[in-house]
Amino acid sequence: MAGVTLDAGALIAASHDDRRFWVWWKWLTSKGVVASVPSPVVAQAWRSPRDVRLSIVLGGCREVPLDASGSRRTGELCARARSADVVDAFVVRGAADRKEDVLTSDPGDLHVLAAHAPGIGKIRTLDDLGPR
Repeated sequence: MAGVTLDAGALIAASHDDRRFWVWWKWLTSKGVVASVPSPVVAQAWRSPRDVRLSIVLGGCREVPLDASGSRRTGELCARARSADVVDAFVVRGAADRKEDVLTSDPGDLHVLAAHAPGIGKIRTLDDLGPR
């Protein structure tokens, strides 16, 4: 399986104990896949160190920092896609660089950005994971 990048919607699903997410997460980790999660996405989703579910997921992920090169390339993607959503652009750009799929709860803006980011895998939604 290709790797996967998690966006804030996926992390929030984990935090809210979404059954679809947790079944998928168990399957993913059983295959030895380590998901990527961009640092700005962590900032969007993180609210408390007492969020055990989110802590479990983040503990099994590779956190991808936003560095100088990444911030510039993300801005360039925003310009090409005519988007102001820097976090979504960072998700898409990083996933494209790593040839990963993206798991999201809101694919609309990601599809627009993905059209300008060759190499990205599939954009999957929580609904693609199965019934609640």
